[in-house]
Amino acid sequence: MEDKRLERLNKAAQVMKERLSPIPGVAVILGSGMSEAFGVPDGGVRIPWQEIPGFPLPTVAGHAGEFWAGKIEGKEVLIQRGRIHFYEGYPMEDVVFSTRLFGLLGIRTLIVTNASGAINPELKAGDLVLITDHINMLGENPLRGPNLDQLGPRFPDMSAAYSKRLREIAISAARAEGIELKQGVYIATLGPSYETPAEIRAFRTLGADLVGMSTVPEVIAANHAGMEVLGISCATNLAAGVNPDATLSHEEVIETTRRKGEEMRRLIYAIISRL
Repeated sequence: MEDKRLERLNKAAQVMKERLSPIPGVAVILGSGMSEAFGVPDGGVRIPWQEIPGFPLPTVAGHAGEFWAGKIEGKEVLIQRGRIHFYEGYPMEDVVFSTRLFGLLGIRTLIVTNASGAINPELKAGDLVLITDHINMLGENPLRGPNLDQLGPRFPDMSAAYSKRLREIAISAARAEGIELKQGVYIATLGPSYETPAEIRAFRTLGADLVGMSTVPEVIAANHAGMEVLGISCATNLAAGVNPDATLSHEEVIETTRRKGEEMRRLIYAIISRL
């Protein structure tokens, strides 16, 4: 008997295959505020998530809830405009639904973006940061439960979760575009409340440079499915306690991603052109 998770994924994949010609080789996930800031590329097709059976819908402002598919820099690309977060109350299988869908479609390269808080004092609001590794503090793993053997192995290796090859391409692309691209380790927390100053001090001790509430489940699921992953974060604010006088708000996150969206778009286009 087919696993209900796989049955649901296969139904969604069938609809996507009917709408996509050809199947893209690259997928891009746009994080908080990025959908609007990044804009919709010319041409291509738009597929609202409501038209895909079984697809979970976002509940958070700044997440458009649709796919765009078409050519960017001569490459077939699928852009996910928005994402599902664990804190929204969805089960983890919904959080990684789209990522597993990419795997079933045969997409081999995933570029994932997010908004984050800067823990490392050398980072400032507005910095674009290449994610080199992550720490999972969500208290959950998307691979928990029976393994979906059709997607990947029971115990996937995570020692190179963020592809060194893709990171080198990103560094080269940023240099060519005159974009400052820093590097750091991302820690994922459950949310939706922002972290306390004491938690941020603890995360700094653990080796984290950035903090956010997403990305890690998708990266785990992508690695499980054999995809090569690149992660880029926009540090939209200083994490709690880094600036003792600052307060944190979602509006600030959205505003910073809007301001940096054009730069993020240029960088992603330059990366895609080199793939």
